[in-house]
Amino acid sequence: MASLFANAARRRVLAARVFKPRYLSSSPCRRAPDSVDAPPKPPPPIDDSTSALDYKSSLRHRPPPLPAMDLPRSRTAEEAVTNILYNTPPPSLQPFKKHVLNCLVQNEPGVLSRVSGILAGRGFNIDSLVVCRTEIRDLSRMCIVLRGQDGVVEQARRQLEDLVPVWAVLDYTDTHCIERELVLVKVSILGPEYLEDQLRGGPTHEPQRGAKLERERALAQHFEHAAQQASPAPLTPTQALRLKSDNLQAVSVLSSQFGGRIVDVSEHAVIVEMCGKTKRVEAFLGLLKPFGIIEAARTGLMVMPRTPIERPAEDDDDAEEGAVDASLLPPG
Repeated sequence: MASLFANAARRRVLAARVFKPRYLSSSPCRRAPDSVDAPPKPPPPIDDSTSALDYKSSLRHRPPPLPAMDLPRSRTAEEAVTNILYNTPPPSLQPFKKHVLNCLVQNEPGVLSRVSGILAGRGFNIDSLVVCRTEIRDLSRMCIVLRGQDGVVEQARRQLEDLVPVWAVLDYTDTHCIERELVLVKVSILGPEYLEDQLRGGPTHEPQRGAKLERERALAQHFEHAAQQASPAPLTPTQALRLKSDNLQAVSVLSSQFGGRIVDVSEHAVIVEMCGKTKRVEAFLGLLKPFGIIEAARTGLMVMPRTPIERPAEDDDDAEEGAVDASLLPPG
């Protein structure tokens, strides 16, 4: 009897329950008409340095294996005992070569110290380091030149890429790139004989001789009578003018041969500007050294990969048609 009353009550509850349908109401959204002449707005700034971390996690893929390192040769018993006694690991047979790393980092304080700290912790000596902002407001580019073995440099590159404010680290060692370096050189136009006197002349680089140095030279020449290089005699105004003109003409011709130019001319020195590859810059400095280099400043190496040019298929067909089989040619 109780079960009948319970079933009747359950039917009343189910009958009383009414399912009301849901209606989706949509109201038209009014948008302001876009003005045609409105300038484009810059992208919002990236205030959080973890944006690079999110970017790398979204593109996370398994990195390729490290380059195989050459196995050392089999050691003798004497070398094995020496290694055990002094705990010296066997040297690697891989050569040390120049590597160029291009780092894309977040433009914020402290990134440079973290990158250089990792390289210093691994024992790398940075040959040159160029840092500057890119066309993107929140992105900076670092060009690092160092020397090391392929396996060790690859480990350092992956460690740099794991830093939070670092977006990517590229190795341009085996890539066809355009390399440029800028150098400013202050050269004496009086000649190397007056270089030491010009270095004591202050900002104007006017030759000045100390009285104490002159007395010491005179005493040394008087008592020892050795064949020492005497101090250059003072020049007359005409001789100085002729010497300056000849040296200035020689420096100007040499600079034009290397694609450089003279950017400043003073009474006793000139400043030469030259841009080129690292080896070309070093050769230019070596040729300017006989004139007397007072001061030199170099910017470091900057690189940018070349854009490959695709050859059309017609050129390949023409090249194949132009090839002649040597067996079909007449003898002689």
